[in-house]
Amino acid sequence: MEKSWVLPLLLLHILSAKADFNGVHGMWIGGGISSQTPSGFSNNRLSKAFTALQAWKSAITDDPFKILDTWVGSDVCSYKGVFCTEPNDMSTNTLVVGIDLNHFSLKGSLVKELSLLSDITIFHLNSNKFSGTIPDSFRDLINLSELDLSNNQFSGPFPSVTILLPNLIYLDIRFNQFSGPIPEDLFNKNLDAIFLNNNQFEGQLPQNLGNSPASVITFANNNFSGTIPFSFSMVSQIKEVLFLNNQLTGCIPEGIGFFSDIEVLDLSFNLLSGHLPDSLSCLSGIEVLNLGHNQLSGFLPDSVCSLRNLEILTVSYNFFSGFSQECTTLFFRNVGFDFSGNCIPGRNMQRPPPDCSGIPGGLNCLRIPSTRPMICSSMYQKSDNSNPYIVGPPILPP
Repeated sequence: MEKSWVLPLLLLHILSAKADFNGVHGMWIGGGISSQTPSGFSNNRLSKAFTALQAWKSAITDDPFKILDTWVGSDVCSYKGVFCTEPNDMSTNTLVVGIDLNHFSLKGSLVKELSLLSDITIFHLNSNKFSGTIPDSFRDLINLSELDLSNNQFSGPFPSVTILLPNLIYLDIRFNQFSGPIPEDLFNKNLDAIFLNNNQFEGQLPQNLGNSPASVITFANNNFSGTIPFSFSMVSQIKEVLFLNNQLTGCIPEGIGFFSDIEVLDLSFNLLSGHLPDSLSCLSGIEVLNLGHNQLSGFLPDSVCSLRNLEILTVSYNFFSGFSQECTTLFFRNVGFDFSGNCIPGRNMQRPPPDCSGIPGGLNCLRIPSTRPMICSSMYQKSDNSNPYIVGPPILPP
């Protein structure tokens, strides 16, 4: 499995995003090491950075690792957690281009003066105790490409100021106390990673979800409701997506099979119902497929169990009535296969018969299984317009 932005997503570990401090604006210096800058400020931007950092320092109320003891004097590039560019020639100024204060248990709030750090490209505060909201002045951080505020105590509505950042490609606000709906404009941005899990977001998922070019999206452990938007089938670059532990209802969209490159799909702990779409057989790259703890029913077909890259298949605690012979071979392929808590006759650890007498979710999501294999390449075709795919119905062989 290609590991891009995600670090063991299924366990939702809180790990800091790894920044390549030599990859932006040339060689970076600082982070607590003296940059040998003369006393005073060599340029106006360093003066603004000093103002911003000292204002922020005054709003930090607890510093158990004494990080701020280094935030003294005008040499901001010697402050621990602050990174600067190293001048390449006489015409290049030293600039503050990165803040990385991950895992320091700092307590406090963000201040509006941080907008003076207009040259920073990364801002990492993973695993601290910051609270409050994100200042509107953050809109001035026009060079910011990575924003990691995860595992803090931030609250309030979704920080819409992040949508105004023109160069942002990585947004991580998981493990906070944000609440309310998610704005549609989030999925119109050119973001590669969107981490929203473990907050208190609610409401329906925006209908334009499919506009997102992200490779990783996590909605897990919130209070989202309603159905999975049809446009989700249009997310062309997705590798990993987590919907687990929300209150999503309705069917699994037939277009789910468009994701030939997806590796992790977790729909567990929702209220999804009905039969599985035939298009699941087209998830040729899938490694982890978790459908557990829903109200799904019907028969688990060969086409799902024969997916060649499967490492984990979980369908536990649904209402499946059986599975194919191919599914029994998963154990010999060393695939983790959990089908407990269903309605499969003759199998151990199934629901009691009275629980299996009805069809959860009604008849809305029932499908008649096809007797012929699906030709996955016909599920989408290239287009010359701005939309990468024109979606049509699946075509079966004659």
